[in-house]
Amino acid sequence: MKIGVVYPQTELRGDPEAVRAIGVAVESLGYDHLLAYDHVLGATHDREPKLTGPYTEMHPFHDPFVMFSYLAGLTQRIEFTTGVLILPQRQTALVAKQAADLDLLSHERLRLGVGIGWNYVEYDALGQDFATRGARADEQIGLLRRLWTEPVVTFEGKFDHIDRAGLLPRPRRSIPIWVGGVSEAAFRRSARLGDGHILMGGVDDAREAWARIEQYLGEAGRTSEGFGRELPIGGRKTPAEMAETIAKWRDYGGTHASIVTMGKDFDTTQAHIDYIAEVRNHIDRVVSN
Repeated sequence: MKIGVVYPQTELRGDPEAVRAIGVAVESLGYDHLLAYDHVLGATHDREPKLTGPYTEMHPFHDPFVMFSYLAGLTQRIEFTTGVLILPQRQTALVAKQAADLDLLSHERLRLGVGIGWNYVEYDALGQDFATRGARADEQIGLLRRLWTEPVVTFEGKFDHIDRAGLLPRPRRSIPIWVGGVSEAAFRRSARLGDGHILMGGVDDAREAWARIEQYLGEAGRTSEGFGRELPIGGRKTPAEMAETIAKWRDYGGTHASIVTMGKDFDTTQAHIDYIAEVRNHIDRVVSN
């Protein structure tokens, strides 16, 4: 099982020193990956239709491609995971280019988690259609893989059009794409098009969701062998409880877990680092058994 850490950027006031300190600590403590959430814009919620997500204009987010490129130069081993990049609000070819460069410069350490998001204000600001985001994501995933593997691409889709053009340099591999989300549409998208799924909620919720994804994998003519399943784990758990929960997820067949330190009333970067260091000590005892 691979165990990582979610970057707690909503609680760190956009502090650039926190990026360096936590990125380096995640690697030095022996974790496998650093996962980052994504939002381009935060928005006030005093509007119609109502915004239903947890973040407002008061929550800071670093761009994951930029942050991970910086950390790639400070680390040697950890994987960088977007959990998730809101793919349909972005230009597909630009995402392909940014991901390709990050994967090259980090020596193949990117795992691209994608989702469709909830904030229509971001979509409007970026010139994309919120209503068609699911269909667009379906089309984008296949096109990303073509742009990473083919020297010249011609593509006529509903949303993207490419006339005999390609990326250079291309990545040395087809970058793994994992789908995130808790809807049936996300489960089906993952089973048809993904290399893994980033789940949400508690361990029991994730176990039920995984059963749905397995069903859709079968309908798509695929098996669950080699298909990844990650669960970010939060809540007000002690370090020992966090390690026990990770072990429980492993026993349920989880391939990846990420530690969420947000929501624990930590008021310094060091407090987040101290927590993951304590969890690491318990993991070495519990998860290895």
